[in-house]
Amino acid sequence: MAEEWKRSADVVIIGAGIQGCSIAYNLAKLGVKDVVVLEKDTPTAGSTGRCAAGIRAQWGTKMNCQLGLASLEILENLKEELGMDIGLHQGGYLMVAYKESEFEQLKKNVALQNSLGITSRVVSKEEAYEICPTLSAEDAVGFTYHHRDGHADPFLTTIAYHKAASERGVRFYKFTECTGIKVKDGEVKGVVTTRGEIDTPVVVDAAGPYAQHIAAMAGINLPLYSERHEILVTEPVEFGVCPCMLMSFSGNYYIQQRPIGSIIAGCSPEGHPEDYSLGNTWNFLEHMSRVIVRLLPKLGGVRVVRQWSGMYNMSPDKQPVIGESKEVKGFYISAGFSGHGFMFGPISGKLLAELIVTGTSSIPIDVLNYDRFERGELIEEPAVV
Repeated sequence: MAEEWKRSADVVIIGAGIQGCSIAYNLAKLGVKDVVVLEKDTPTAGSTGRCAAGIRAQWGTKMNCQLGLASLEILENLKEELGMDIGLHQGGYLMVAYKESEFEQLKKNVALQNSLGITSRVVSKEEAYEICPTLSAEDAVGFTYHHRDGHADPFLTTIAYHKAASERGVRFYKFTECTGIKVKDGEVKGVVTTRGEIDTPVVVDAAGPYAQHIAAMAGINLPLYSERHEILVTEPVEFGVCPCMLMSFSGNYYIQQRPIGSIIAGCSPEGHPEDYSLGNTWNFLEHMSRVIVRLLPKLGGVRVVRQWSGMYNMSPDKQPVIGESKEVKGFYISAGFSGHGFMFGPISGKLLAELIVTGTSSIPIDVLNYDRFERGELIEEPAVV
């Protein structure tokens, strides 16, 4: 039977990754009856399905600490709320500093985090080795740790939101690309797609690495760009080799062990160039392999079985853009998460849904509107790989 095409909706969301699915579910939960989600491929086919799926509350700005903690709290109860396992594992994040200036920043971060109810702490090298017994980091100058950090399965989590939203009446259109936004007198009037048009007063741009292109269709200039990040995964090894997420900003790495025993690792590209390609490089494979073996010597000789890449949608201050456009009424944005869209997805979806329905949000997010870039009021986030 052919899928019924809706010609009108209360809200149209563009993108069915973690952001779009979380927003859709939360809108339906708040009572919005007619929500449509457009996805040019399939749910999780974009950046969500290519991410390392780390989740943490260890940040260096108040806004991100609030988002990180609130998202953690949602994730800890999401299996019960949505009725599906999300693959949540909380082994903690062990932050590794190789420079004194970096360690000083980490200590400032911990003070900020503690003031907001996050129970992170500075740990000694001896404690770090107790947390991760196979770690070799004699050149490190300091460490911080938060036991509630960890990771979840990006596919299970997003599909759980997708299923719960669908059960509440949300309509998902796969293989349906948005090709235009209809705007009249400064207000959203609808969307144009490869399958037809939909009249709507509200459009949500949750298109991940292509969010700025969708915004441009509405005449909005979002100063975002996307860059390619690579990841590798090894064959399964004895569990406990890396029981926590290892992360370093000066070392430029994150390394964790998945529940099946495989090691997953990545780093930022040199120079952070704009790049929409999804290819893999030998340079990354060689570099990342050396980093892993240096930190975890026990993994010497372990085979890499897969390598892939995905895109980070970057903002000038590495903070997300969440909120309604000041230029086009009814055009909302949830983008620019700078590699942290998955971990913030549960709370950002809730907050944006609240904003759409009530005009306010349980955590104030006015500072995340993109007009901050024009005003020069950037909120620089120091804790990013």
